[in-house]
Amino acid sequence: MKKLLFVLLSLAGLLNFLFAQTQKTFCNPINIDYGYTPIPDFSEAGRHRATADPVIVNYKGDYFLFSTNQWGYWCSSDMVSWNFISRRFLRPWNKVYDELCAPAVGIIGDTMLVLGSTYTSEFTIWMSTNPKTDDWKPLVDSFGIGGWDPAFFTDDDGRFYMYNGSSNRFPLYGIELNRRTMVPYGTRKELYLLEPWRYGWQRFGEHLDDTFLDPFIEGAWMTKYGGKYYLQYGAPATEFSGYADGVVVGNSPLGPFVPQSMPFSFKPGGFARGAGHGSTFMDNWNNWWHVSTISISVKNNFERRLGIWPAGFDKDGVMYCSQAFGDYPAFLPSGPEDHLKSGFTGWMLLNYSKPVKVSSTYGNHNANNAVDENIKTYWSASTADPGEWIESDLGSVCTVKAIQINYADQDADILGKQPGLYHQYKIFESADGKKWNLLIDKSKNMRDVPHDYIELAKPVRTRFLKLENIHMPSGKFSVSGFRVFGLGSGEKPPAVKGFTVLRTEKDKRSAWLKWYQVDNAYAYNIYMGIAPDKLYNSIMVYNENEYWLKTMDKEKPYYFAIEALNENGIGERSQVIKTE
Repeated sequence: MKKLLFVLLSLAGLLNFLFAQTQKTFCNPINIDYGYTPIPDFSEAGRHRATADPVIVNYKGDYFLFSTNQWGYWCSSDMVSWNFISRRFLRPWNKVYDELCAPAVGIIGDTMLVLGSTYTSEFTIWMSTNPKTDDWKPLVDSFGIGGWDPAFFTDDDGRFYMYNGSSNRFPLYGIELNRRTMVPYGTRKELYLLEPWRYGWQRFGEHLDDTFLDPFIEGAWMTKYGGKYYLQYGAPATEFSGYADGVVVGNSPLGPFVPQSMPFSFKPGGFARGAGHGSTFMDNWNNWWHVSTISISVKNNFERRLGIWPAGFDKDGVMYCSQAFGDYPAFLPSGPEDHLKSGFTGWMLLNYSKPVKVSSTYGNHNANNAVDENIKTYWSASTADPGEWIESDLGSVCTVKAIQINYADQDADILGKQPGLYHQYKIFESADGKKWNLLIDKSKNMRDVPHDYIELAKPVRTRFLKLENIHMPSGKFSVSGFRVFGLGSGEKPPAVKGFTVLRTEKDKRSAWLKWYQVDNAYAYNIYMGIAPDKLYNSIMVYNENEYWLKTMDKEKPYYFAIEALNENGIGERSQVIKTE
């Protein structure tokens, strides 16, 4: 039996490898085998997948992904197929602290270093020159100064630094370390503390209303570009849609630093919301990317996923991250790219709020939750039995190019990271709802794919899609997003009319955005920035014609534009308007 399982897993790995070679696109959240965590509830009702606080480093041409509480890490050669490497980063004499939380990952010469968050002095810094095979040794058994949410940075001159901090009272800190012994030079230096009185996006709360708690600064990361040092940080808290990464810029690794007015990684709208506490890395073609944390926060505040977005630096040295259409299909890197130009495929969402049929429903997890573009809500069947199904009606015959299945964790009973988990299913298509054809067959799949994304080898013209369950790794058959992408057969929406930004004198951090509803649009993209040619932040708004914006730098004028979306494409973007 063990030999048979090994053969099946090896075959699944080969098929996945071959698929990855032909796949040209990806879709957030990234499709990795997120472990199950009980935080903070050890009962079965509280069990769910989660990770956060990601670091990706490009090491010897491969990408290594570390994140919170996963009992290991992932490796990829192409940023689409991620293979998990099991590793308990235990201290040699104590098996209590056995999971990395918000890890630091750095490179010195040909050696990779890893450190987990700790408030104690008894935590190991691990090193490896062969991380593909779980070949790690202690560099130092007990890292004397510790640090929560640490980050490592090696400068061009070889000097080595650590940054850390996670608090709503204290700032981010930085210190230089001896690169051989990890002994600090001097004491930590205070680098930056949040300024929510000026920058609206730093305010605490889902609605940035600063109630309950003060905002948190955390998740330091350092990137050097053009002789400047870009210290990145997460705020205001991981539970919220507005969780973002800001950046302060300096001329030396330990400052002083000057803030950029806008968060550079920011995704408060759409299906997968939040883009904070992450890291910035370069691919094999010298393109910049940013990986960060997506919030779900339903089963508890720390239910989270990961997303990857194109990033970079413009001609004026402004750091940016492109999150427009950030949870729609985007092109994978295949060579040098200009990330100021969109990597979006142009494949639109075809089934937003369209009719749904299901085999059964459990509790109040209703069918239309699977197509409401809200990752926090989900449909659940009453069982995990083979044959449970969900059917989506696109409303008319469309050209389908890709499908994403986002599973939920209804009644999961697993804790931690377990081998041998997998999803199996089939997807059928029909032009008339009567004659069905098998479109995707994952009945032999042996991989854990909680956010499975399938780019069709050949587009199909169809109207109905039916997802049929065969096997779930744990819990009931439940889906937070059955998302179908491609192009409809109708007209694109016209340009938005009546776009107005009302910025109050009482609080310049806030504004009320209003526009006329476009009859055939299902969503709108709002673009904004502090210069007319730097509209780097965007918000996708579904089925509304207003938005309360509370993210601005009160001391800067702002520029805005808007466009409408539907199944057939993107309408003309409005003229840029300015608000003082």
